[in-house]
Amino acid sequence: MRGQGRPPERDGKIMSPAESPDPASTNDLRITGFQPLIPPGELRAALPLDVESARLVRESRQAVRGVLSGEDDRLLLVVGPCSVHDPVAAHEYAQRLSEAIAPLRDDLCVVMRVYFEKPRTKLGWKGLINDPDMDGTHDVQRGLRMARTVLLDVLATGLPVACEFLEPTSPQYIADTVTWGAIGARTPESQVHRQLASGLSMPVGFKNATDGDVQPAIDGCYTAAGSHVFFGIDDEGRGSIVSTAGNPDCHIVLRGGRGGPNYRSEDVRDALGLLDKAEMPRRLVIDASHDNSGKDHIRQAAVVREIAEQVARGESGIAGLMMESFLAEGRQQPGPRETLTYGQSVTDACIGWPETERLLGELAAAVRSRREAVRTAA
Repeated sequence: MRGQGRPPERDGKIMSPAESPDPASTNDLRITGFQPLIPPGELRAALPLDVESARLVRESRQAVRGVLSGEDDRLLLVVGPCSVHDPVAAHEYAQRLSEAIAPLRDDLCVVMRVYFEKPRTKLGWKGLINDPDMDGTHDVQRGLRMARTVLLDVLATGLPVACEFLEPTSPQYIADTVTWGAIGARTPESQVHRQLASGLSMPVGFKNATDGDVQPAIDGCYTAAGSHVFFGIDDEGRGSIVSTAGNPDCHIVLRGGRGGPNYRSEDVRDALGLLDKAEMPRRLVIDASHDNSGKDHIRQAAVVREIAEQVARGESGIAGLMMESFLAEGRQQPGPRETLTYGQSVTDACIGWPETERLLGELAAAVRSRREAVRTAA
């Protein structure tokens, strides 16, 4: 792209190629502007991860690795709002969740879902980082600061956090705070995202493709476990050649697809069989939302209970579960914050807090039943 950083202008308006003083130009013909981005190292220095939070991130990553490997027989639970749009509501949710799981820590390894980047099938709000005011102003600089502040606030409650990684540049700004990462259903086959996952410092779940095919997620895990060299940026924001060692902590996430849900026992059995063929650990995570529930929060709660029944019967292949939950049930359209229902999702419909508390207890009970089933079988 042009060294000057934007197409030529006349009277404050971008000129068409025909009007350009350089009619032979072939570059940046559809770019409407550039804005310098704060370097990752500068943002992390301005909003640093304190010693106690860094310890929480390190220890919770190790705990998640233990659950995924089967060394720890607890159930990994990634739970929280579909996406964060209101930092105040997200902090209140974190406080409630931290208090609710305190007596359940022997059974559940809980990581709060704190998502800032929303992939869209067509068009729509792309998340707090991209458009923090939900008004099309796209103040990304402010969005990055808000996102990192939310992450630090959640960690301060004693909860580790989970994020989906969509933009290959954004992890440089926030990944040091993250315990568990996700590669979404639109991108398990993406070379860019497989390379990205190979360099991330935390366990990463690859979701099955949007058509329900699990093999792309398995291939994504295999590929991300290898070393890669690709384009990226460094702490100073300079374009760089990035080299990675590979990420051995990748795993698959069943989230259903256009053909229907894939959380039932026969689906789990089939997915575990594919993992066997790939010579990968027989451990997976199930997303109770998205196509496994038709994005219906009432159905999602029923799906969670059906998965809990599988766990209670002794299914050891289910290492974890994902659940979309917020203070208020359901969803609403994005808009000015003063017009929104407090604590209700502006993307996918979420389970409300009272039902979330009940499900936490039921999942913990299912883990205890699984322990007993395993002891009996032995």
